[in-house]
Amino acid sequence: MTAAPAGLIRLVLLPGMDGTGELFEPLTQAMGRRGAIDVVRYPGTEPLGYAELERLVRAQLPAGQPFVLLGESFSGPLAISIAAAPPPGMRGLILCCSFARSPAPGLALLRGGLLELWMRFLHSGLMRAPMRRMLLGRFATPRLSALLQASLQQVSTAVMTRRMKEVQRVNVVDKLAQVRVPAMYLQAMEDRIVPAHAARTIQRVLPGLRIVRLEGPHGLLQAAPIAAAQAIDNFCRELGSPEPATP
Repeated sequence: MTAAPAGLIRLVLLPGMDGTGELFEPLTQAMGRRGAIDVVRYPGTEPLGYAELERLVRAQLPAGQPFVLLGESFSGPLAISIAAAPPPGMRGLILCCSFARSPAPGLALLRGGLLELWMRFLHSGLMRAPMRRMLLGRFATPRLSALLQASLQQVSTAVMTRRMKEVQRVNVVDKLAQVRVPAMYLQAMEDRIVPAHAARTIQRVLPGLRIVRLEGPHGLLQAAPIAAAQAIDNFCRELGSPEPATP
């Protein structure tokens, strides 16, 4: 954890389904010295559900320092749950290509052995091209493709299966009414995984939600890091200068 430059608020990043945090590399590079960034990482071999992951995340949030929490894709429900009962210092919520409840009814068809079989294929060469198309689309580059593959290889089949099951049944829509901090949603205009109505579902309960639409795929923070970094920076600056950290 690095110290935040004077006048800039800390940003805490919660990763997508891979949970490694490695896929935030393009964004952190694009953010530069705009503010201190903490990347939370989930265990790659321990199958944890949303409840267990929330406890893990809360234990790693900054103490005595203002921060903004960003939940990418899989981590959106976690970020919403934390924002509904925020720790001291939480100043804002950002959701990126995420959801408050399962984003695609078709996911319910992947159950039991079929789900586990599909997840096993994630680690095979057969799934590299389909995964690249779903997550990166026409924005895929050799560097991003390699980064994606390397991150997926760090996560066991059991962990990915558990996380997909969590996505299939998650619903934190009721918690949105308890969110009081300013919130922003980064929406990819070419998202093939999370449909546009996921953002509208959140906005109906959280009318103050700002939706920022950016050109890019589901892997928005990876494929369009400069545009995403600018939107995040604008949001954080509008919150005002953070108060000095408590000694």
